[in-house]
Amino acid sequence: MGTAPQPAPAPAPAPAPPPLPGPGAGGFGSRAEVVRRLRAAATTEPGRLQIIGAVLAALMVVFGAVTALEVSARSAAADDVVGRSQPLSQDAASVYRSLADANTAASTGFLSGAEEPREVKERYEKDIARASRLLVTAATHTDADSESGRQIAHLNEHLPRYTGYMETARANNRLGHPLGGAYLRFASDLMTEDLLPAARRLHLAESTRLRADYDEARFWPLASVASGVAALAVLGWAQRRNYRRTNRVFNRGLLATTVAAGLVMVWLVAAQALAGARLNDAEVHAQRSLDVLGEARVQALQARASENLTLVARGAVLTDDGKADKYAVEYAEAMDRLGESLDGALRHADDTAGRAPVEKAVETVATWRTRHADVTKADQGGDYDGAVTRVIGGEGSTNESFDALDTALAEALDHEQREFTASARSAGSAFTGLAAGAALLAVLGAVAAVLGINRRLSEYR
Repeated sequence: MGTAPQPAPAPAPAPAPPPLPGPGAGGFGSRAEVVRRLRAAATTEPGRLQIIGAVLAALMVVFGAVTALEVSARSAAADDVVGRSQPLSQDAASVYRSLADANTAASTGFLSGAEEPREVKERYEKDIARASRLLVTAATHTDADSESGRQIAHLNEHLPRYTGYMETARANNRLGHPLGGAYLRFASDLMTEDLLPAARRLHLAESTRLRADYDEARFWPLASVASGVAALAVLGWAQRRNYRRTNRVFNRGLLATTVAAGLVMVWLVAAQALAGARLNDAEVHAQRSLDVLGEARVQALQARASENLTLVARGAVLTDDGKADKYAVEYAEAMDRLGESLDGALRHADDTAGRAPVEKAVETVATWRTRHADVTKADQGGDYDGAVTRVIGGEGSTNESFDALDTALAEALDHEQREFTASARSAGSAFTGLAAGAALLAVLGAVAAVLGINRRLSEYR
């Protein structure tokens, strides 16, 4: 009989795959393995070139990103100077002027007798309405917890008190009651001792914000400059290294990267220098003139109000020492400050168009002083009606001098405002296209660096 066939032996089981290394066991994705591979790559020329290419590309990207961010911030600050902080500062100054002018118009109306001239009343009402409107505008752009917000709230709270006292004074004046003069003085004291100081603090707070925007727009983008210097330094080292190893003067890719980095750096420095110079012009040659001219206009209003109140009070209000008429002293002090402000305005005026109205204002102040001396002489001589006529009359009155002065100051302010706007806007335009251009050139430079290094790597294949 034949032997029965034996079954084939079962195949041996396949060996189990080795376990994957853990994160710390030296696997491909571990930190130790990455370090090991970088060290191994750094021992060969192709590996070194790859590292150099990655570093150059990263430096260019960082340079472009930092430049775009910092330039955008400088451009926004320059735009804020023109579109936000300077207009708000001027609005705050206008609040001050409007309140002072309203007080002046009210005192002028009293000197006119029981029937206040319609144009004087309309001027007072327009001043109050303008101040109220500007306060509303300022409130919408101001944090309620800030210094500006607190002063706006104070003015909004106390301005109705002033107008209430003034309406009571007018009502009594129309009835011929002497109490009207007392209410007028009380309202005027509220204005000069409470409302106007609050308006001045508001202006100072907004001026501080304006200076902060100036400083931010003019501050050099140090991070951008530092990253650009670093990129150019590494590019110079890489090209020198390439020359020493290959004896080739240029690598086209690295040369293109250097050109891109250099263009961004030159553009950045030139734009910042130009913007800083124009903002400096706006501040030195226009903003300072605006500030001193605004002060002069307010001082003229204060002098005018004190001149009117001198006749309204008829010597009933004395200084604290009881030796002189309070309003006569305040008039003299306001006129002295006005003269100093006009001297400052002449120093800051840098062209004929700016100097001409200021010179006219100086001449008008001299005429006003002469006419006021005649007013004082008539009042002290017992000619009260003649003194009033010399103050609120037409030709030859101090009112004529005040109006001419106010017109000259308004003309000077308009000129300096145009100068400021032109300089500040040109500062913002210096940054036009720089953020986007820097980012684009940096990306192109990074690509060129990689291509230039790849050109060298191809020689090893």
